[in-house]
Amino acid sequence: MKTLFEEIKASIKNNYNQDRSFWRPVLPWGGVFTIKAGRKAVSCTPLYVEIRLKNTCTIDGFLMLLYVILHENENFPRELSLHLGREFVDCFLYLMDTYSFTTVKLLWIWDKMEKQQYKSEVHKASLIIDLFGNEHDNFTKNLENLMSTIQESYCSNWRCPIRVQEDQQRTININPPQEIPHGNLIRLAVDELFCSRIELCEEQGCGGLREFSQRVFCHGAPPFVVLNMQHWKSEDLAYVPYYLDLSDHKYLLEGATLFNKEEHHYSAAFQIDGHWMHYDGLRNVNLILLNKPPEFLLLSSLVYIRAAEK
Repeated sequence: MKTLFEEIKASIKNNYNQDRSFWRPVLPWGGVFTIKAGRKAVSCTPLYVEIRLKNTCTIDGFLMLLYVILHENENFPRELSLHLGREFVDCFLYLMDTYSFTTVKLLWIWDKMEKQQYKSEVHKASLIIDLFGNEHDNFTKNLENLMSTIQESYCSNWRCPIRVQEDQQRTININPPQEIPHGNLIRLAVDELFCSRIELCEEQGCGGLREFSQRVFCHGAPPFVVLNMQHWKSEDLAYVPYYLDLSDHKYLLEGATLFNKEEHHYSAAFQIDGHWMHYDGLRNVNLILLNKPPEFLLLSSLVYIRAAEK
């Protein structure tokens, strides 16, 4: 039996222009997991209890991206095991490979999410888990310390009340420039977060110059990064860079998650062997091969993978 990833690659290779959709639903929205109780639960009558998942699009797109990233880069499963745990990574890949879509969602919910991050209630014989909310809360913030960064700064004024400061962040939030300059806005915003710079110190009554060092990853350059782009307007996203330099490492664009505000719904786009695909778990035909790179006007996040060192 071919794995899901092998099936997707085969569909790309053998695709015909009149049919660019994958032959079966992949990681569909929601999910139902049936639990069969043991014989002792109810004599002679098996007891079935369901777990129903709702609004899973807040993790679906990222789970799809994670699956593609792990399969396309042979060293990444070992690296990610250091952050997420080897048992989790192995189990995640096995469940996705074998089309166990509801189970893989439960793996993420129970292994990586805190209970206060989602709503759950018992209705009749079903446990309902509702993931309605923000995908960065439900996924990105649960990547342990994978993308943790730190930046130090020093003020030139000896009398500054806080002369030495450290700014540590667990996720990478890219805020749009306050003044719109010419050039690549996303790259400029990334440089503003990561590069060294000198600014006026903002401590009250100081007046000194504060020198910021280069922002660095706390645990070495991660195999992939997720840039939180949810505060950007569509008119500022005319150009998305296909590579970025982050803390002396080059990263290549692998995919993105998209947010439809009217439907409050997330979908995703990603590359396999240079071919762009669009995934939307809510649709009946939910994995489609694109003719060209997608437009990123409904952007929620950008996902970049670390380039192989030459």
